[in-house]
Amino acid sequence: MGLWDKLFGKTTREGHGMTKLNIGIILGSTREGRVSPQVGEWVKGIADKRGDANYEIVDIADYKLPFLGTTDGTEPGIAAWNGKLASLDGFVFIVQEYNHSISGALKNALDFARDAWNNKSAGIVSYGSTGGARAAEHLRGIMGELMIADVRVHPTLSLFTDFENGTVFKPNDLHLNNVNAMLDQVISWGGALKTLR
Repeated sequence: MGLWDKLFGKTTREGHGMTKLNIGIILGSTREGRVSPQVGEWVKGIADKRGDANYEIVDIADYKLPFLGTTDGTEPGIAAWNGKLASLDGFVFIVQEYNHSISGALKNALDFARDAWNNKSAGIVSYGSTGGARAAEHLRGIMGELMIADVRVHPTLSLFTDFENGTVFKPNDLHLNNVNAMLDQVISWGGALKTLR
């Protein structure tokens, strides 16, 4: 095994003496009629076939987070959210573009944690009229401040070609390679960053 594999997770990926990483697939929308659950389940289906990590859907809607700074911070969802993030080694953000950026719900959820994000890897799967690219770029800036290492490969899904009537997710086959390449990087970086925590 080469130095690169030792540093960047081949041992973790193949499970030789190390536990698998825990990767959360974070649904970045809470609005009624959202399609992020369809996209998240699609990513999880691809990821589970790999067998290289433990993947789970993490839905921010389940935590019922208040707006940051509007309460005394004792709501149980806040502690549960931080606990869930602390249990994860990396993330895949399912990001939809709202007014050229991420949703307010996702920004709020990002802001409700600090240390639980640090020194972990993340990939982005985005969608929108331009593939959600502008939202993904905004998210990258936020992740830098939270010490999340975002990977380069970034699957982008179009509302025009990957969704039927903008509501039923029917991804083109070409995205499969990008999702797997993105997950390769999330796992490699996640394994390396785990040594810093």
